[in-house]
Amino acid sequence: MTNQPESDLELPATSGKTFSLSAARGKPLVLYFYPKDNTPGCTTEAIQFRDAYNELTSLGFEVYGISRDSLKSHENFKAKFTLPYELLSDSEEKACSMFNVIKMKNLYGKQVRGIERSTFVIDADGKIAKEWRGVKVPGHVDDILAYIKSK
Repeated sequence: MTNQPESDLELPATSGKTFSLSAARGKPLVLYFYPKDNTPGCTTEAIQFRDAYNELTSLGFEVYGISRDSLKSHENFKAKFTLPYELLSDSEEKACSMFNVIKMKNLYGKQVRGIERSTFVIDADGKIAKEWRGVKVPGHVDDILAYIKSK
């Protein structure tokens, strides 16, 4: 992964929208990849982004959550936890491939392909300014805010 995605990316988003990297240029973004809607770690992470959303947007950033779940699953997850930001469905793993977040993981003793919890801060020029991989949920959103405020 270079510090700028080579190609554009379009993904279906909640609220009937379509997300495109090229259309998002000019505004910094926080893109966070998570394994699955309605699982304990992913729910905690989504709520932490929800609770920090006003602060992130006041700093000029837009937030997007990305997983391989369907749009229907995302809509339910978003409504259940009143998430103020859009969730992007990457069922074809286009974003996952572009950002290289699919890893082999152990699940109940079996090797499975899954999303490695990762977050990317994308600057207004569309370049990756900072990335976190193998994210542990506790304190992660605070780390992102600290990084953004230090710039």
